[in-house]
Amino acid sequence: MLAVEKSHRKRGIGSKLVKMAIKVMVEMKADVVVLETEITNKGALSLYANLGFVRDKRLHKYYMNGVDAFRKKLWLTSPSPHDSH
Repeated sequence: MLAVEKSHRKRGIGSKLVKMAIKVMVEMKADVVVLETEITNKGALSLYANLGFVRDKRLHKYYMNGVDAFRKKLWLTSPSPHDSH
């Protein structure tokens, strides 16, 4: 889980943390980054979109509070033909 305290948001901290995590995944030869975020979390959705993540699917009632989530993906390599998303 990745979160930035409300009082520290809008300073690029979240973006820097995600970029650091992606860098490690690239170094480890990962093919894709997959994450989930609440559909109501506009800040996170904007952050991930700006970093190149695309929406994969909607997960109904994914969180314990009953809120839906979007699964997002960032391809680090070209997807293979058998990958559906």
